[in-house]
Amino acid sequence: MFALPALLILAAAPVGADLEQHLKRFIDVFATVQSEAADPVDPGYAFYGGAIPGMLRRLDPHSVFLDPDQLLQLQEMERSTRKGFGSVVSLLPGRVTVLQTLPGTPSARSGLGPGDEILAINGIRLDRLSFDQLIGLLSESRRRAVMLDVRKPGNARLVQIQMSPADVATQSVDLAFALQDGVGYVRVKSFEAETGRQLKEKIEQLGGASLRGLILDLRDNPGGLMPAALETAALFLAPGTKIVSVRGRGTEKEEIKVPTVFKAYDFPLAVLIDEKSASGSEIVAGALQDHDRAAVVGRPSYGKGLVQSVFPLSESTALALTTAYYYTPSGRSIQKPLEGAQIDGRGGAAGGGHYATDAGRPLEGGGGIRPDYAALPEPVTRLRLALEATGAYTVFATEALRKLRVTSPDWEVPPSLLDEFQAFLAQRNIQPGVAEWSADRAWIQSRLKQEIFNQTLGVQSGDEVEMRRDAEVRKALEVVTAAKRE
Repeated sequence: MFALPALLILAAAPVGADLEQHLKRFIDVFATVQSEAADPVDPGYAFYGGAIPGMLRRLDPHSVFLDPDQLLQLQEMERSTRKGFGSVVSLLPGRVTVLQTLPGTPSARSGLGPGDEILAINGIRLDRLSFDQLIGLLSESRRRAVMLDVRKPGNARLVQIQMSPADVATQSVDLAFALQDGVGYVRVKSFEAETGRQLKEKIEQLGGASLRGLILDLRDNPGGLMPAALETAALFLAPGTKIVSVRGRGTEKEEIKVPTVFKAYDFPLAVLIDEKSASGSEIVAGALQDHDRAAVVGRPSYGKGLVQSVFPLSESTALALTTAYYYTPSGRSIQKPLEGAQIDGRGGAAGGGHYATDAGRPLEGGGGIRPDYAALPEPVTRLRLALEATGAYTVFATEALRKLRVTSPDWEVPPSLLDEFQAFLAQRNIQPGVAEWSADRAWIQSRLKQEIFNQTLGVQSGDEVEMRRDAEVRKALEVVTAAKRE
């Protein structure tokens, strides 16, 4: 197991005359505002929403004050649990459709099931909300008991369902399957307390050391707990190999290496990243790239390489403060330059420079991780955009499953069902031309299969269908199958 990099000591500066004078001026301003302003001033909002964020904003975008709710979210991540109901839903403006309920959760116990449409939450009609309002309401609803108005498939009568949130175990490694014989795919959505263990279990289920290759998908992974990211990198690097180094103003340079107790997999590896891959994802991708252990595929990553130390404060609040920066084994700064920052090698975010992998292959600096092989998502056509925006796949799949029986992942969308879907679209004034339909026919067939699997075999089966048609995954598969085992 790994320990977090040593926290930097926050030394309190001597309280001199200047500091006392500034504090007195601030208190005088607040007292005047509180007594003389036309509207009453909430002290909590004045400090938590104004003074403290204003001070931290002068440091960097990632040093933040954590209110009680935000601190609770951080603690939940450390426990790999979330307060919620245990359901997976499809979201469209004003519309929420249940795709899956997880066993043993409040949703499953309440009788919610795939295809159920949630029309109102605590009396608030969802069809009157904007998309942002809908997301906000769903987020708020996970914190307390709710009453849902639900329409079940084939039943016009509404059903009321009451649920109370509970701790729901989260899976940060949420998808794993064999892309082809001997080549696996694993997706890591975040780095949480159990990520390292979950990832190793999934790899073993796919074949372990006998695999001919693996695609590790870190796209949309914003990071999380640093020990989990370090454990992930250590699964693929030899004991004693440097994973990352830490430099900050108030600490000596620290190097973190793979512990001697780890045994690494040596099959060919490709790592997928994109512009939302950040922090822990970049540490993993950067270490594997620097040591020529993996080919990095996709798009340049976000560029967030800050060490965030959390300092508890009073009243269940905390301060997340940037105390150092992360560097890849070759010396590249993961942090992209902050606006107005002076770049140097002593602790700030590093800019350009000459970097190379262990084998001497040149690398780019300047923050973030640049892929070895560029790959982009398939362009979105006008027809695909229209079908997604209208929720056509979810609605049609719900109706079609009244007579369809899908029990095997080998099931394919028959041409007759595709014809029914085309007629369904025509009834809703979506009538693409022959050329437009023909160009997107294979995509539509796969997307419809995904939605049907979501509601019958589970969201993971639907995600597998999606990944098989994903252009970036296909590129990674091409790269990893061409590689040779070390």
